[in-house]
Amino acid sequence: MEFETAENDGHLRESSSRKKRKRKESKTWMTTEEKKPTVSIAVAGSIIDNAQSLELATLLAGQVARAATIFRIDEVVVFDNRASSDVDTMVRTGHDGDESESGAEFLTMILRYLETPQYLRRRLFPMHKSLKFVGLLPPLDAPHHLRKHEWCSFREGVTLDVNPPNSKGTLVDVGLNKNVVIEEVLEPGKRITVAMGDNRGAEIDGFKKAVDSSSPRDQIGMYWGYKVRYCSNLSSVIRNCPYKGGYDHIIGTSEHGLVVSSSELKIPSFRHLLIVFGGLGGLEENIEEDNSLKGKDVHVVFNSYLNTCPHQGSRTIRTEEAIFISLQYFQEPIKRAEQLCNGK
Repeated sequence: MEFETAENDGHLRESSSRKKRKRKESKTWMTTEEKKPTVSIAVAGSIIDNAQSLELATLLAGQVARAATIFRIDEVVVFDNRASSDVDTMVRTGHDGDESESGAEFLTMILRYLETPQYLRRRLFPMHKSLKFVGLLPPLDAPHHLRKHEWCSFREGVTLDVNPPNSKGTLVDVGLNKNVVIEEVLEPGKRITVAMGDNRGAEIDGFKKAVDSSSPRDQIGMYWGYKVRYCSNLSSVIRNCPYKGGYDHIIGTSEHGLVVSSSELKIPSFRHLLIVFGGLGGLEENIEEDNSLKGKDVHVVFNSYLNTCPHQGSRTIRTEEAIFISLQYFQEPIKRAEQLCNGK
């Protein structure tokens, strides 16, 4: 009987230990998830259609890219004004210019080009009519746009179609005087994030490791640029969210929205926040153009519908202007929501 009691006690202690460990692991996962919420913006590609020339369209796209980088946006979604589409079309990136290219497709290409470190652009972007004036744009100067003399524990690279000397794996151009080798065998022309290690002296030598592009953000808290996603309409922006569980709070911005001061705005704790900016006719028009949303009230589509630029002196505020104004407006409310999420 005593043996059974001891055995049962041991079993109970082991079971209790497992439960505590599971609770601890769960708590650790939740803490990691809560500490690193993402902020996405969605922008109607029709803002490009109002540009009077390719040069002005490029400058407009550059403003959107600068705003996203300055305010550390994790994802930029560009949506078209198509009535319906089960599958979002791929953005064309061929060598020859395409006169039928939509404003959304153009904006998507420019945003992707600017987010890419300069030393990778020639390998990843073939010549294209839409890129004719990108040289006029100010650089994003994002943390992952590293110079040759700058050291970082991560670097963006592109895989090369050259076998590494005297070893297996893949040769990768990471913007240094010497290419590095990763252990994985990957197809050429693929953009990857490379963990360079913690030893600055051994930056180039030895095998490196390809990691998830979110690793710099998750591991060392460094902003590592924005992802770009193209969607055929507004409903697909929400439906095809790449994050597990989707966006848990969606904010629409409009001159017809509720006026709340930034200091009084309360955003609930979130894991993935989405802020949406409409096109030339506003979000109301984008909803009516979308067969999946047509007829729905804005308060059904969005959790919050806000006017972030009240008392305007101009009859109109351009979307690229509204993005800068709104992202500044949301800074403190987002910070308070993150603190709430972290239990501070």
